[in-house]
Amino acid sequence: MQKVVNVLAVASSVVSVAVVGSGLYVYVNRDAIIDGIKSQALEAVLGGSGGLGGALGGDALPTGANDLAPSAPQAAAPEVPASPL
Repeated sequence: MQKVVNVLAVASSVVSVAVVGSGLYVYVNRDAIIDGIKSQALEAVLGGSGGLGGALGGDALPTGANDLAPSAPQAAAPEVPASPL
């Protein structure tokens, strides 16, 4: 029974040391971790071209010129008959 208790105590100590060690690593390197996450987020938003992943750049956007005008004349709206009162 004593051997089982000793194994559990050693395993508990190893887990405790691992948790404290990883917490200490994150605390010491927190600035580098934050900078890395910021740069990854900016790269994801801006993409390689610097324009929100290319969503706002290019010739695909309408210019507001004649390309927006209808090509054929539109039909007039039907007239509503006057109601007899």
